[in-house]
Amino acid sequence: QVRLMESGGGLVQAGGSLRLSCTASESVFSLRAMGWYRQTPGKQRKLVATTTKFNNTFYGDSVKGRVTISRDNAKNTWYLQIDSLGPEDTAIYYCWCRAAYETWGQGTQVTVSS
Repeated sequence: QVRLMESGGGLVQAGGSLRLSCTASESVFSLRAMGWYRQTPGKQRKLVATTTKFNNTFYGDSVKGRVTISRDNAKNTWYLQIDSLGPEDTAIYYCWCRAAYETWGQGTQVTVSS
């Protein structure tokens, strides 16, 4: 099964930007889709951004216009760029992919200070 390694979370000031990375243990070409979700305490995990192997991209309504998902096929890595961060973006961010199965990363905390 695919293993995912995330990086890039941390403490950021409101108005700033952040880039998260997720590296897969196998080629992204073997994946049907990949992306990012986020979760806050007591809430369900919500879609932030996903992209398919055919580069069809979807963004969550709460982040449209502030978020970009991209990938580096050679590095088996995809990224989430978040701009104009606000306290409402504070969450644990999980990378995700779907091959034969869905796989989740361990999560990385993003905290936005006002």
